Amino acid sequence: QVQLVESGGGLVQAGGSLRVSCAASGGTFSRYTMGWFRQAPGKEREFVAAISWREIGSYYAESVKGRFTISRDNAKSTQYLQMNSLKSEDTAVYYCAAREDWRIKTSRLEYNYWGQGTQVTVSS
Repeated sequence: QVQLVESGGGLVQAGGSLRVSCAASGGTFSRYTMGWFRQAPGKEREFVAAISWREIGSYYAESVKGRFTISRDNAKSTQYLQMNSLKSEDTAVYYCAAREDWRIKTSRLEYNYWGQGTQVTVSS
């Protein structure tokens, strides 16, 4: 059983930057595709970014492409989401997710494990 714990959320002004982290335990982190999703009040949980454990790289939602960067450190069993040029519409609870496959998927239904989420609030 994999446990995922997010950290690093908080309040930031529009145009600012924030990095959220997700520490994994209880599994073979290097063999999971990792993802980030977010959920704003009254909205469905949506895909943000994902990174494969194979060399196929990463994939981003159009709304964050060019502003957010996903990365992972297999030695630390941790993934990161660097968020730059933040906008008020980026305000949401950000969730870390993992799936037991090398292929990147954008549907939340494809992910096996989830963290508890961390709040990111962007003030305008």
